[in-house]
Amino acid sequence: MASKPNDVYLVDGSGYIFRAFHALPPMTRSDGTPTNAVYGFTNMLLRLVEDTDAEFIAVIFDAGHKSFRNEMYADYKAHRPPPPPELVPQFALIREATLACNVPAVELAGYEADDLIATYAKLADARGDHVTIVSSDKDLMQLVGGKIAMLDPIKNKRIGEAEVREKFGVGPDKVVDVQALAGDSTDNVPGVPGIGVKTAAELITTYGDLDTLLARAGEIKQPKRREALIANAALARTSRDLVRLRDDAPLPLPLEAFTRRELLADVLLPFLSHNQFRSTLARMEAKLAKAASQALKATEAAAAPAAALREPPAPTGLQGAHAYVLVQDLAALDEWIAGARRGGFVAFDTETTSVDPMRGELVGVS
Repeated sequence: MASKPNDVYLVDGSGYIFRAFHALPPMTRSDGTPTNAVYGFTNMLLRLVEDTDAEFIAVIFDAGHKSFRNEMYADYKAHRPPPPPELVPQFALIREATLACNVPAVELAGYEADDLIATYAKLADARGDHVTIVSSDKDLMQLVGGKIAMLDPIKNKRIGEAEVREKFGVGPDKVVDVQALAGDSTDNVPGVPGIGVKTAAELITTYGDLDTLLARAGEIKQPKRREALIANAALARTSRDLVRLRDDAPLPLPLEAFTRRELLADVLLPFLSHNQFRSTLARMEAKLAKAASQALKATEAAAAPAAALREPPAPTGLQGAHAYVLVQDLAALDEWIAGARRGGFVAFDTETTSVDPMRGELVGVS
């Protein structure tokens, strides 16, 4: 019988961070450290961990502002302003929050988080796993297809091939070509001037792919569109290289390192307390206490039948209301020692030749 495919959740850390930062009002710890993004991020990640039963989960972060794409195109993301000063000290705390939730935090210098997500998704898909990319970032939509889908964490809506086609006018396998033509002002990807997503989708649908379109650009009837494609063919190809995600990035951790782990009270609760997330602390204290109680009851219930089978033989030699077993060999003694260990406590008395136990000789133990 074939085993059930594993579920792998890859969380876009940047998406969580900026959503949390912009959704919540300013918050600070008593020492003045800003924490609104940390608070929002922590709660979003905890909800995800609680709501999914995925066998593998990790949060993927950007390691810095520069990547190999800046070597290809110096102006890539060059116009982006620096992050708000109140967000900067929260980046390290958010990594701490991820580890406090017992989830791996992954990043790699020289690559963007999207490249790592693409690489892990490809690896998981190749071994037959179902992959969910937790993000609404359009740049990741090129990865959708087969056993790979996305989950918009805000709308709690899954993004499959139909949703990608609705946004770009083409299937996931053509998203890169459409983006190469339309460009992306957010990332300063140039594209071809005068061509937007709708027109790009029409062109790619008609000609099949970017290379064929550029080779046959002279056939296009609209003069401005034709001239723009001919004049900016090299820029379109560079744009394609910028938007295409690398799925062969070096892996900082093996996929097996993402194996789901239970929340640890002695790690999570101190983190929540230190950052003064009181409502979250109270909720998680109650949840973890309940989980611990249920686990203990389950363990006791599972142990009870086996323990009953291992109980020492029924006492013999009744004298009035008292019963006893005379232990005369090691096997019987081992049974009673095992019973004491299962019970968790034991009481015993010594029998000596004198009324004063400190003076007489030991003759027995009961």
